[in-house]
Formats: sequence, structure tokens, C-alpha cells
Amino acid sequence: MVGFKNRYMVMEVLLDPNKEISGDDPIVVTQFNISKAIKDSILVNFGECGLASSLGSFQVKYVNPITKLCVIRVSRDEYQKIWSSISMVRRIGNCPVLFNLLDLSGNIKACKTAALKCDELKFEHYKLMVGARLSADVTQHMQNCLEKIRILEH
Repeated sequence: MVGFKNRYMVMEVLLDPNKEISGDDPIVVTQFNISKAIKDSILVNFGECGLASSLGSFQVKYVNPITKLCVIRVSRDEYQKIWSSISMVRRIGNCPVLFNLLDLSGNIKACKTAALKCDELKFEHYKLMVGARLSADVTQHMQNCLEKIRILEH
């Protein structure tokens, strides 16, 4: 018996570089925010029927609000439709964003490896940017996020 085939996308949420960002990030990237933005884009671009066919396996599995990395699970039959819808997302809330696909894989293990590597590199970059202002809370939150991705399953 063949199991249900999925695709896993490791995506990076980029804040619009043309927008002036002062102080804290203007949005908090959450599973709900990303999921809603993608579902709205599917609805606008493919209609209710396209949205209904995509929702069977669509799930935002992991989000790191510090590095703005997320893992999205979709069915193998629908991944191109969802990928194209993600590329058309221009806003989360009132903040302009862009999505960048970092990895596309057919199993969760390969996805975890790619996401973990990207997350660790992005956090090292974040630590260099923030410097001495890095709090223990942020470091602990990042360690929790890395632990979540290590235990990520179907």
C-alpha cells in the first residue's frame, strides 16, 4: 500500500527591503499569519475550488519568528499550485513580504535537515547583527525552535 505523498517546502519570509524598518520587526511571523496569507492567495488566484482541493494536506508545520523560516507541507499533486500562490503573497497583515523557497523535498527527514541547517546559519547571522543586545530570552527561544524542528514529524 502506498502512503499519501507530500512535498515539504522550507520557505524564508523576507520583509520588503524597500520599506524602512525602524526598531522591532513590524510583524510577528506565526503559523496562523502565514497560513492565512497563503490561503487568501490560493482563494484569489485559484478560486474556491482550488482552495478546497489544496486544503487536504496543506499545513504550516514549523515557524521560527526570529529567523522567519517556515516549513510547509502540501500534497504532491497540489504543490505547484500552492508554490505559485505563495510566490504571489505580497503582504502579511500590513507588512509587505516576499517568500523565498530554500528547499523542496519529498520527505520530512530531508526537510528537517535543510531547515535545521538554514535556521542555525540565520541565527548566527542574527547574533552578529544584534551583537551585545542579544538577550537570554531570545537565545532560549531560538533553542526551543531548534528543538521543535528536530522532533518535527508528519
